[in-house]
Amino acid sequence: MYTSDSLFTLTPLQIVGVLFLSGVMWLGAVRLLRSGPGRLRRTGLAIVLFHGFVWLSPQVYYLFYWATFDGLPMQWVIRAPPSPGHLLRLLTFTEEASLSRHGQGLFGWSLLLLALRSSGSGVRP
Repeated sequence: MYTSDSLFTLTPLQIVGVLFLSGVMWLGAVRLLRSGPGRLRRTGLAIVLFHGFVWLSPQVYYLFYWATFDGLPMQWVIRAPPSPGHLLRLLTFTEEASLSRHGQGLFGWSLLLLALRSSGSGVRP
């Protein structure tokens, strides 16, 4: 299913870099969730963080590619914010099948599940 995914056009070290960036962004989101009191507020924050990740992370990844590949121009790759329907398709894994899309869905589900835990101080990465 993923054999033609663009991740596999990268070198092993570049793949590690992409995974590291993903992990750092996830840990940052989890730390922000820890500060939210109450399930409802944490769930709302998880949705906002998921939305922000889907919308803004392409720029973070592009900056990594810009630093890694020679000749890439410095540019903005951020587009319009994702629609609720797009976010729902990511969470239900009905968006285009790719490692990126499925990773975004897992990112969203992990934040939602952590937000729904019983106590705000108990949310741990």
